[in-house]
Amino acid sequence: MRNIDNQPSGFTSTQLLIVIVIIGIVVAVVLASGLLGQAGKADQAQAAEEIESIGIALDTYAKDNGDYPSTEQGLAALWEKPEQPPTPIDWKGPYLKVPITTDPWGSDYIYIRPGVHDRYGYDLISFGSDGREGGTGDAEDVVSWIRPDE
Repeated sequence: MRNIDNQPSGFTSTQLLIVIVIIGIVVAVVLASGLLGQAGKADQAQAAEEIESIGIALDTYAKDNGDYPSTEQGLAALWEKPEQPPTPIDWKGPYLKVPITTDPWGSDYIYIRPGVHDRYGYDLISFGSDGREGGTGDAEDVVSWIRPDE
């Protein structure tokens, strides 16, 4: 006796298309989450590089003028001669070609002189993506007294 099956075997083109679309969505979600993690790491690295650049400019300022700018004078002392005391004795600025005032997340860098962590120097801080002290991942603080490779 012969078994007659009127049902076609295999998948229809509509079923194949649905499977391909679902696989594409899963791949896109996985790739996007990986890329977003890399963007956070890139911003952290940029903040560390900017803090390093500002630090070099601050050290040069201190060498020329006998001390770092005061907290009140702030980072602006690196590209404009401070008008308020302590008046720099031999300002040879600008010490930065382009003023760096904000971190990669758009928040102002925090400059404290004398520093809480470096009482003979200064503290320079970015509070990361969340703009608050502490945090992990891309919300982790980037600071002048700890190098990223330490």
